[in-house]
Amino acid sequence: MREYLKFYIDGRWVDPVTPKTLPVINPANERVAGHISAGEKADVNMAVDAARRAFETFCRTSRGERLDLLQRILGEYQKRLGDIAEAITEEMGAPTSLAQRAQAPIGMAHLEAGIQILQNFKFEEERDGTRIVKEPIGVCGMITPWNWPIFQIACKVVPALATGCTMVLKPSEEAPFSAYIWTEILDAAGVPAGVFNLVNGTGAEVGAAIASHPGVDMVSFTGSTRAGIEVAKVAAATVKRVTQELGGKSPNIILEDADFPTAVAGCVRRVMQNSGQSCSAPTRMLVPSTRIAETVMIAKESAESIVVGDPKSNATIGPVVNEAQWEKIQWLIKAGIDEGATLVTGGLGRPRGLDAGYYVKPTVFAHVQNDMTIAREEIFGPVVSILGYQSVDEAVRIANDTEYGLAAYVSGTDMGTLGEVASRLRAGQVLINGADDLAAPFGGYKMSGNGRESGEYGFHEYLETKAVIGFTPQRAAE
Repeated sequence: MREYLKFYIDGRWVDPVTPKTLPVINPANERVAGHISAGEKADVNMAVDAARRAFETFCRTSRGERLDLLQRILGEYQKRLGDIAEAITEEMGAPTSLAQRAQAPIGMAHLEAGIQILQNFKFEEERDGTRIVKEPIGVCGMITPWNWPIFQIACKVVPALATGCTMVLKPSEEAPFSAYIWTEILDAAGVPAGVFNLVNGTGAEVGAAIASHPGVDMVSFTGSTRAGIEVAKVAAATVKRVTQELGGKSPNIILEDADFPTAVAGCVRRVMQNSGQSCSAPTRMLVPSTRIAETVMIAKESAESIVVGDPKSNATIGPVVNEAQWEKIQWLIKAGIDEGATLVTGGLGRPRGLDAGYYVKPTVFAHVQNDMTIAREEIFGPVVSILGYQSVDEAVRIANDTEYGLAAYVSGTDMGTLGEVASRLRAGQVLINGADDLAAPFGGYKMSGNGRESGEYGFHEYLETKAVIGFTPQRAAE
């Protein structure tokens, strides 16, 4: 049983102002795995005050000092890699193999990328007598989700530290264990007091307090579009910067000349990974109408090869995160059936033999129309929808016919066509033939959010731009 009842404020582990605890449920067995304290506005006030004091000195640290800090954090992270993987499996149900192969290592990858980018990042440049300066924005509020918990913490904290910002983090109350280990890592690495602060709690209490706080200069939020809208509303009164990585309903256009066995099976696997709990998953598979039967056969075989079970077994996927998410997925699967989509495999209820835990059957629907609920709403579960198209123009139209625009996928062999289709898709990332790039900017169009994370583009979200006009190095030297 994990008991994480203190917050990390001003370089110390402190008790909450008002003692109140929240249980953390292991989604694999529905049992209480531990407890955290639920913070409130007073806890956030203390954390923000500490961050503001620390900013006065941390914003003036040199590139070399911040590189040394990130290197120390990386060293401590490597020591705790196994602990982080174990915590992620326990808190949100990621299979041990996924936690060890992807969930935990991705935090290390962001640290390594941040170090590399910081080495050569341009904070200043001269333009015809004007100096353009990039300066740290100030105190940053960070609200992170449960589906890729360390990924989302690292891709916010690393660029903030690299650019000289201070911060207050509220991790998801559904998956807080890995965030505590992350905090222990930063403490062991010697992050100066007040630079990084952790306050646990709910979005309604702690998240709202961070977003509305006048001492917070920017908020970086990852989560649902509904919650992102609320964060933007409460942040608006203080005119702070708000970056949001929100929901998605990503299309995957499989062109006529694609390698169908590879493209279809790859799409299914990508959706099912992490139990479907990835905002950029290619949940709408668009294929030529003449090849739906072939697609259905491949997708069915691929989905039915996926083993659902205890995350500590050899299962391919584990449970979804909680009962509310399980119920939502069941409702959406039922909506697909009721609205006339063809259920290819999977469906309602738990997989056979799994009577406890929030497990969902890997599900594939065919003959889906883009106005159906399962094609419009983000399911956030292991559910693939197959849609047909008559022409590439129609495929692009269907792909863009969504309120979201986080990611899009295209599969084929002719690079000219692939590039032309990619240029017409309204999404923050377009992935061709399953390619990926951790350093590429990640973020969305439309209701998938604003701002970008990862790589060099992630640094810019934590910087203000100042123009110093009439200044030249020669005059300064004189």
